[in-house]
Amino acid sequence: MRTFPHVFEPDGKLILTQDFHMKGVWKEKFFGNQSPLVLELGCGRGEYSVELARRNPDHNHIGVDIKGARMWKGAREALDAGLKNVAFLRTRIEFLHRMFGPHEVDEIWVTFPDPQPQKPRKRLTSARFLNLYSGFLKPGGLVHLKSDSLIMFDYTRQVLELNSIIPEISTGNLYGSGLADEILSIRTHYESGFLQTGKPITYTRFRLPGETLLREPADLKE
Repeated sequence: MRTFPHVFEPDGKLILTQDFHMKGVWKEKFFGNQSPLVLELGCGRGEYSVELARRNPDHNHIGVDIKGARMWKGAREALDAGLKNVAFLRTRIEFLHRMFGPHEVDEIWVTFPDPQPQKPRKRLTSARFLNLYSGFLKPGGLVHLKSDSLIMFDYTRQVLELNSIIPEISTGNLYGSGLADEILSIRTHYESGFLQTGKPITYTRFRLPGETLLREPADLKE
């Protein structure tokens, strides 16, 4: 992937103390426009990022994951399809504050994350991570959670309720709700497998308030 022009792999040691050189200038330096910037966190094979780019040509998209072997599939597909509005970033979610500047990101997708049954603070919708996202997401920016895990769905609802955030959409059965439009109907390889086994897909959409420091449910802290 190091030969791909749309894949970025920051040095894992340098970003512990230094900002990545693209921080704050992704739209200008890479995409060459001022279109909204959308991140997919834990993008895996990159299927959702690629399809979002196809169906939302007026938005810029970046898929983020630490596992390059999985990400290669989506990166290759985007390159072969000539998509100019999608890139891939190989890094840990914990380092995103080194990658993006204040208000640089317009929207975040969290697609089928590990529910971390024994470690709530590692869940990508924990207060810890939501506060991290607030550092680079524009005030009122959207966060989407699509998951096969009721643990993740219920936990996210608790975090939002504790912090007085009212979700715009919250459903424990996306495809039975009538809400699955062109974007929400995008299905990854893993999602298709979940559906074949009869597992419902949950979906939550909410907006982060901005500078407010969010709290973690006391009974779910490690």
